[in-house]
Amino acid sequence: MIATVLTDNTANGDLCGEWGLSIHIEYEGHRYLLDTGETDLFLQNAGKLHIPIEDVEYGILSHAHYDHSNGMEAFFGANRKAQFYVRSEARRKCYDRCAETPKYIGIRDGILEDYPDRIVYLDHDLELNPGVHILGHHTAGLEAQGLRASMFIRDGNGWKPDDFRHEQSLVFETDAGLVLFSSCSHAGADVILREAAALFPGREIRAMIGGLHLFIRTPQEVRALAQSMRGTGIRKVITGHCTGDAALAVLREELGDAVETLYCGKRMEF
Repeated sequence: MIATVLTDNTANGDLCGEWGLSIHIEYEGHRYLLDTGETDLFLQNAGKLHIPIEDVEYGILSHAHYDHSNGMEAFFGANRKAQFYVRSEARRKCYDRCAETPKYIGIRDGILEDYPDRIVYLDHDLELNPGVHILGHHTAGLEAQGLRASMFIRDGNGWKPDDFRHEQSLVFETDAGLVLFSSCSHAGADVILREAAALFPGREIRAMIGGLHLFIRTPQEVRALAQSMRGTGIRKVITGHCTGDAALAVLREELGDAVETLYCGKRMEF
């Protein structure tokens, strides 16, 4: 398996960065795209990396936030065949209420509606191909995480804390163990690791790749999360995007060489 970061917050050489994430993955002769970032930058960087987006066979949206979905329209323009797998709950309206005025952070209006033949909605776990799994959340009470992060869903009944049922992880089975992609880990990285461990009993999770949404957390909270993650037996944490530099430093203090940094163009082989 080869995974290449197309878009991340951290630029690299002539590869520009943005607040978003997009990762191209090659596995057993197939090509996958996890997320499309905030703009069409993933296409520009893919061109510089000589990665043919038109050959991607499967698209996966990690969750219903703009910085992972806004590039979907550009993807559909560049790729005429791949379907995009999203959670059924991705159609809900997501807001950040950290400030006095709520900020819409969901999928841009029209993207899902304009491409109905390209979208596959999931309300269950799916083995997309042999050894390739899309996993939703199975943990109750995740709305507490939404409340803690001041993230809410707006519907006809008003506001309610986000329970992140629109979030999903992508898991690949490799000879080195399971490789888990979780783009923002809003439900909690330790929660997601334990959910995956429960679904693959006896299988080692070799690596977790993606953002951990820790940029708003205190050092004490990050340290507690790192200790909880260590308890899952995770071997490698490759993180960036919404993790934040301060949190990354604390993770390294706790987990040492197990922690690596994401950046545009980073190539990971398992």
